[in-house]
Amino acid sequence: MAKKIAKKKGIVVSDAGNKTLVVITQSLKTHQKYLKKYKSTKKYKVHDEENKFKKGDVVEFIECKPISKDKRHKIL
Repeated sequence: MAKKIAKKKGIVVSDAGNKTLVVITQSLKTHQKYLKKYKSTKKYKVHDEENKFKKGDVVEFIECKPISKDKRHKIL
């Protein structure tokens, strides 16, 4: 059975690295006991081969095989 590839969408918060972006994603979660909704954020290091995205851009990315120690995602 083929594995479904999950696309993620986020905002670029840093483009300082060469061919590397830091992308932040936000999700809404519910506390298990108190049932209160809260925002959760997560940062991903994403491979950008052409260095074409800048800080503030909205990007879509997917998981791929490890490119470096921290990079495991690439731009669509």
